[in-house]
Order: sequence, then structure tokens, then C-alpha cells
Amino acid sequence: MKKRETETEEFLMHFHIENMTCGGCASSVTRAIQSVDPMARVTADPATRKVEILSDHPRDAFEGSLKEAGYPATPAS
Repeated sequence: MKKRETETEEFLMHFHIENMTCGGCASSVTRAIQSVDPMARVTADPATRKVEILSDHPRDAFEGSLKEAGYPATPAS
């Protein structure tokens, strides 16, 4: 895994993705997130339909990418 060139503040974000129902969906969601930030750390759980992202990119960038991929996301706690 490549290291980030400069140290920036990372944020932990949680999303609920209603139509993420299987492992294939989770892989698609992960790819959509990593298309925005290849260095993002992603945990996708189809059983709970929740995704956890650790990244220095803004939340709205991920929301847009997920929606475009067919997986609209809402913020979750």
C-alpha cells in the first residue's frame, strides 16, 4: 500500500446503503469509494448494509460516487 505524500487529517465516515445486499454489491461499493480515494480504508458489511470509510476526502465526494455507481448512500452513525 502506498503512503500518502503529506499527512492530512482523516475522517471516519459511516453510510447506510439500502441496496448493498451481497458480497458482490460490497465489492462494487468498495470500488466506487476507492475511485474517489484509492487510499481510503473501507469496511463494507452487506448484512447490516453499512459502510465505514476512513479518508481525508469529503463525505459528499463519496456520496456522489456511490450514487453514480447505483448505490445511493445516506449518512449513518
